[in-house]
Amino acid sequence: METTAEKRSIRGGEFLIKESQAADIFIREEFSEEQKMMAQATQDFIEKEINPNIEKIEKQEEGLMPSLMEKAGELGLLGVAVPEEYGGLGMDFNTSMLIADEIGATGSFSTAYGAHTGIGTLPILYYGNEEQKKAYLPKLASGEWKSCYCLTEPDAGSDANSGKTKAALSADGKHYLINGQKMWISNGGFADLLIVFAKIDDDKKLTAFLVEKTYGGITMNDEEVKLGIKGSSTRQIFFNDCKVPVENMLSERENGFKIAVNILNIGRIKLGAGVIGGCKEVINQSTNYANERKQFNTPISSFGAIKHKLAEMAIKTWVTESAAYRAGQNIDDKIADLIARGTDPAEAKLKSFEQFSIECAIIKIHGSEMLDYIVDQGVQIYGGMGFSEEAPMARAYRDARITRIYEGTNEINRMLMVGMIMKRAMKGELNIMEPAMAVAKELVSVPSFEVPDLSKPFAVEKDVLVKLKKAVLMVAGKAAQTFGPKLEEEQEIMMNAADMMIEIYAAESALLRAEKLVGMNGEEGAKLQVNAAKVYLYEAVDKINKAGKDAIASFTAGDEQKVMLMGLKRFTKMNPVNIKELRREIADHLISKNQYAL
Repeated sequence: METTAEKRSIRGGEFLIKESQAADIFIREEFSEEQKMMAQATQDFIEKEINPNIEKIEKQEEGLMPSLMEKAGELGLLGVAVPEEYGGLGMDFNTSMLIADEIGATGSFSTAYGAHTGIGTLPILYYGNEEQKKAYLPKLASGEWKSCYCLTEPDAGSDANSGKTKAALSADGKHYLINGQKMWISNGGFADLLIVFAKIDDDKKLTAFLVEKTYGGITMNDEEVKLGIKGSSTRQIFFNDCKVPVENMLSERENGFKIAVNILNIGRIKLGAGVIGGCKEVINQSTNYANERKQFNTPISSFGAIKHKLAEMAIKTWVTESAAYRAGQNIDDKIADLIARGTDPAEAKLKSFEQFSIECAIIKIHGSEMLDYIVDQGVQIYGGMGFSEEAPMARAYRDARITRIYEGTNEINRMLMVGMIMKRAMKGELNIMEPAMAVAKELVSVPSFEVPDLSKPFAVEKDVLVKLKKAVLMVAGKAAQTFGPKLEEEQEIMMNAADMMIEIYAAESALLRAEKLVGMNGEEGAKLQVNAAKVYLYEAVDKINKAGKDAIASFTAGDEQKVMLMGLKRFTKMNPVNIKELRREIADHLISKNQYAL
């Protein structure tokens, strides 16, 4: 008999070919009291320790960031995902997403926190042997030690495996001598433990090492002067015959690249969750300012143009949140499923993150781009003051920009997600080609005009979503058929297809959350969330149409192009919606509450 976890566990990327049900997704409103208490403790920590020290953090006051990390460790915030036997709280992945969400409002501190708890801890948790876990995880969970992740090199950015840092076995066979240079290392200035990637001799793939700062042979440049997240430590680190005990190799020789890829999957979705807190904080500040700032003897929050901005900011944040926790729970369900089938817990987590690498990329891209939109609108609402360092928007604007670059640029992530879907389709792991072929046949058949069953909730909107999925299957299927393995060289088309997929996942997540909230709170109680889902879907239809049209025009011609464009028009059709009124209802609610309130 199937367990609950097995029933709910789905495959990554399956959202494209399966109609998901509201009952099967997790929404933020369903967190337990214990999880909400953790979120509240995080908020209290931010209010007490971070906010009063923002200026000192930005100026990198000596010893401040490490001390704040230690205080976070005392509260258990550094060990949320670390098992209890290693000094952590042993909570599930979606809880760690929730804490990342709350921490996201802290700018530079969130970078230090994310680097430590994510890429600085998880490689040991998932790939370390028992001795390594016992030696390092308790110190990292408590904050006694801080960590960093040394992967990037001057000539190896997105192509991480091309790094030139070398490791050679010493004459006595007891140490590896590491030589090379790493750059853009978050927490580099104060880390006690460095996870370093290097190639042994003439190996083609990287190997990972656990390097204690006291091993020697480690020097650093001064702190990087950055556009944003100025309070975070970012250093270039040089290794000159750094002696690392052979037992400090992490996992196996040449397994470093696999470690890097899998840990980055986790980092991507955590970053997507991590921007949510920042989005909400900018909305709060923008709403406060709009209520206080008067022009023509009236608060600017009463103007339609400002209401439009505030509503769009709130809608985009709410949708990102909907998608992030949906994917986070899918990961937790898959972990539970695999463990129930006898998989080792650490291996189960790795397999689950790999399974949902497509969704991890989607959340990273969508979240980082929504944050950029929101801080830009925040500056605009503040007007001239938004361009001043005296107002909070300047720092938010600068800090946001890095999110589209680290954990893999958004361009790389778009191509990775499409490439992964195609690879799984070729292996038969994801049945994409069969539905794509069915859509191709539908293009040359007489259109059927089925009327949605209006007795079912959100029938019209769900019918739109079904058709949007057909649109991306049509475009991606034809592109795969046309180019075969060379599709990866057609980066513009891959990015078009990725944009279509991202909008579908985000719009569907929002719609399913709204439906679930109607079931929980009634139509009136969930009215604003329903508004948000409808506005986002309406706008997504046009975005998907544009991306599909651009792709079709770039690799088809003649009658074939006409047929596909007609199909795209059919699949991206939605009746007009008075989104001005829907937005205004959301904006008026925010303005009356004087804060983000969706």
